[in-house]
Amino acid sequence: MQFITIRDLRSKSANIQRELPQEKEMVLTSNGKPIAILTATSADRIEESLAMIRQVRAMRAVDSIQRRSVEADTDRMSSEEVNKEIAAARRERQAG
Repeated sequence: MQFITIRDLRSKSANIQRELPQEKEMVLTSNGKPIAILTATSADRIEESLAMIRQVRAMRAVDSIQRRSVEADTDRMSSEEVNKEIAAARRERQAG
């Protein structure tokens, strides 16, 4: 996988555009830290690509929620307890 800097993106954008289809992905960095992933796509696949990215993000969010639930020992709550928590959070949000 190729890493490119923001400076490279500005000054060598034509080269990057030409290389991206072969590379498939490139990691964009700022001050040596990854900030984005450029991925090759096409007009007919853009919606499919975005849907896949969104699905992976949602799966990671669910995984994170499940881990936090186990850590907080709330993973064995009944449906009734969950609904009470949801109602309390909604009331708190509306009040604040």
